[in-house]
Amino acid sequence: MSSGRLVLVGTPIGNLGDLPPRAVEALREADVIACEDTRRTRQLLTAAGVRGGNRLVAMGAHNEASQVRKLVERLEAGDTVAAVTDAGMPGISDPGERLVAAAVQAGHEVTVVPGPSAAVAALVVSGLAADRFVFEGFLPRRGRERERRLAELARERRTTVLFEAPHRVQETVSDLAGVLGGDRPVAVVRELTKLFEEVWRGDLAGAAAHLAGNGPRGEIVLIVGGAPPPAPAGEADVEAALRARLAEGDDKKAAIAHVAEALDVPKRRVYEVAISL
Repeated sequence: MSSGRLVLVGTPIGNLGDLPPRAVEALREADVIACEDTRRTRQLLTAAGVRGGNRLVAMGAHNEASQVRKLVERLEAGDTVAAVTDAGMPGISDPGERLVAAAVQAGHEVTVVPGPSAAVAALVVSGLAADRFVFEGFLPRRGRERERRLAELARERRTTVLFEAPHRVQETVSDLAGVLGGDRPVAVVRELTKLFEEVWRGDLAGAAAHLAGNGPRGEIVLIVGGAPPPAPAGEADVEAALRARLAEGDDKKAAIAHVAEALDVPKRRVYEVAISL
């Protein structure tokens, strides 16, 4: 049985001049091109001087599961499948993740032609810490899951990267300000690499006011600064934590170890508080 090859191809997030030569070559040589929107991809191929023909196959959120099966069959037949999305890297808040998992499970070669990424591009231009960050993608639109994710972000010490649609960004920023605090730093990055690229920097309260008077258009990335470090635990905090662990059935030694780790304080200090109880 011959084995095909899946090639993940990064595509421009706005400026078509960002399509690298290796991506052009991969798209030209592929037997089939799985894409989010065939019209968008055909425009990209035309700009790159690559023939599309009947090689384009639509793979969106509505039909990803069924198309994955068909594309794996093409791989089984020995074909080279290139996967692209409308912008950026396949699988990052876009179709592609299922296809990669299925191809790997079936034992086919999976390679990547790296390209533009809106998340990373927005992060490095934001001016916020980029040495440690977490990618959250799109928040749930409503309900308890949205509340849970917001609560987690309130405690997140790393810089957070979020995607949001223009018609929902004002609500999301307001929710972030309400849960994380209006003074949390943020960058609102819009239309990266395009003619009307905009990077607004400030805090969440200011961003909410900015967006209220400027109905944004285009794709938006929010870069949110991490939570400040918690205040050092005081004697009352240590004592309360110790009493809680002892009430739950811990012996003194286990309670001291747990509290020292949880509150990030020296064991000796916790021991001294424990002795005084």
